[in-house]
Amino acid sequence: MEYVKESYLCSLVCSLWAALVACYEQSALHRFLAAAGRWCNYQIDTSALLGVLCREGRVARDWRESRCCRLLSALVNLPGALLHRLYLVGKPLFDTSFFAGLAFTLGDETAIGESWMIILLWIIPFTYWNNAYSLLGFGLLLGLFLLRSMRRKRARLDVRGLGPYTVGMFVAVCLAVPLSAYPGLSGRFLLYHLSAALCVLVTVSAIRSTAELVRLAAGGSCVVLVSSLYGVYQRIQGVEVNESYVDLTVNAGMPGRVESYFDNPNTFAEVLILLLPLTIALIFASRRWSSRLVALAVTVVGAAALGMTYSRASWVGIACAAVVFVFLWKPKLIPAFAAACVLCIPLLPDTIWNRILTITNTSDSSTASRIPLYEAALQVIGKSPVTGAGLGTAAVQEYISVNDLYHADAPFVHAHNFYLQVSIEAGLLGIISFVGAMLWNIKNAARMVRHCPDSAARTLTCAGCCALCGAMVCGLADYLWNYPRVMCIFWFVFALTIAGAKLCRESSRRAE
Repeated sequence: MEYVKESYLCSLVCSLWAALVACYEQSALHRFLAAAGRWCNYQIDTSALLGVLCREGRVARDWRESRCCRLLSALVNLPGALLHRLYLVGKPLFDTSFFAGLAFTLGDETAIGESWMIILLWIIPFTYWNNAYSLLGFGLLLGLFLLRSMRRKRARLDVRGLGPYTVGMFVAVCLAVPLSAYPGLSGRFLLYHLSAALCVLVTVSAIRSTAELVRLAAGGSCVVLVSSLYGVYQRIQGVEVNESYVDLTVNAGMPGRVESYFDNPNTFAEVLILLLPLTIALIFASRRWSSRLVALAVTVVGAAALGMTYSRASWVGIACAAVVFVFLWKPKLIPAFAAACVLCIPLLPDTIWNRILTITNTSDSSTASRIPLYEAALQVIGKSPVTGAGLGTAAVQEYISVNDLYHADAPFVHAHNFYLQVSIEAGLLGIISFVGAMLWNIKNAARMVRHCPDSAARTLTCAGCCALCGAMVCGLADYLWNYPRVMCIFWFVFALTIAGAKLCRESSRRAE
């Protein structure tokens, strides 16, 4: 009897929803929004400015067939090629061995292994965290991929797919150690960047299908769920106001800022602006309603936790990410999205609204403290524009201290600006490659999204692209790589976007 009642209720709800949808499709509001959407699409397609921004540059276009790319690809894939030769020599032995078959099967499922690996790595509390875990974890994934390369000749590390600017960025990082003013202090930071490089290389190479892309995004969503639930738990338990994070004069009445298990509220917020767009994309990319409801629940919890961090730069970043997502995914929704944003303003809690109003308030000590940081960073660039001070925050801090470039009460930790910090650590080559890599990936993803049929890969590529845009905007007021674990998360989203764009390109070719 209960089952019959539930079935009847479900049928009634579905019928009501279908009736509402039918009424909406015949309404003047629908006609207006559809016309506004067509106008937005037309403006995008005919815009000379967007045409320049979205077209593929000559450097990126010539990269795949260049000698440098072919040589680097051959060197990186040399271990895999040698292992494949070994497999061919001992093929009868390997094919009949149970353990060899198990190893090859694990190698074929590198993407699945990575989805579990990132969950295990990124839910470890800060007090138990060691930066060597990232290097060991992605080193293990590289080993799994080499097992796949051993049996399959076509399974090779995709250096070509990384693009010239990404490769240039990691070359600049390697050069920043011997060129550092303090090589001893810079050496250990190279290991953090090596973990990030392995993350990018393995992720781009391992993803072969949309299902694997969705699985990796789901792994990132698990991190959002666990960290956000703990952040909400902190709020329920009560968080003491830390005066080093909040100017109580300007932010009177604001509660303590949650940090989950990331040691710093800004760091936690940066993790959320990188991974939360992937969770949102899963709402639309999932095939089953149960999966969509789970993704929606995780999104709600993650958004609530992001608000509880009271991180202004991250709020601006996630707002930018939302705009880019709607702009790329469904341009016809731009008018409705703008109206929804305006209507949501009165619903914001007073503490969040007051916090937003302090963004441009120079009386806020947090805002005012950035001025001497920027001045010191610019002086470092003036004294050493080509090589910078050296890789890592430790070398930069020592350089600024020795040259007496910073004059403020609070200690100099980093420049609180993504672009300035990369410039003073990796020099001219580093900042050019970094900005080039971000623009190349964002442009490439945007171009694929605009010309790819609707699919899960398209939606997730759009999410990765908007997450990077949000991070770049957030980086105007903060340095996202201060914590090496966040650096790996950043490059993971970067690699996921490349892999998604590659799947979109293949989908478009099949459609043609």
